[in-house]
Amino acid sequence: MSISAMVRARMEPGLKEDAEKVLGEIGLNATQAITLFYKQVELHQGLPFDVVIPNETTQRTFRKTDDGRGLVVCKDADDLLNKLGL
Repeated sequence: MSISAMVRARMEPGLKEDAEKVLGEIGLNATQAITLFYKQVELHQGLPFDVVIPNETTQRTFRKTDDGRGLVVCKDADDLLNKLGL
């Protein structure tokens, strides 16, 4: 297959840096990730995930956690399971 098309996009530098770090940890570079995304769009004939606007309860929860309210902090997985009663 000949690679001859180019995709250019502008985004926040921090987002690019953070995403490329994650991609690197799973062995992908940006070109491979974009190609993978485009292939999934092609196969699904649309976005390969649901895009929804969070309801008010979810938005309220996001705001609370962003403000550091309503969080349960666990020191490790065992502590988490204990707090969940499992």
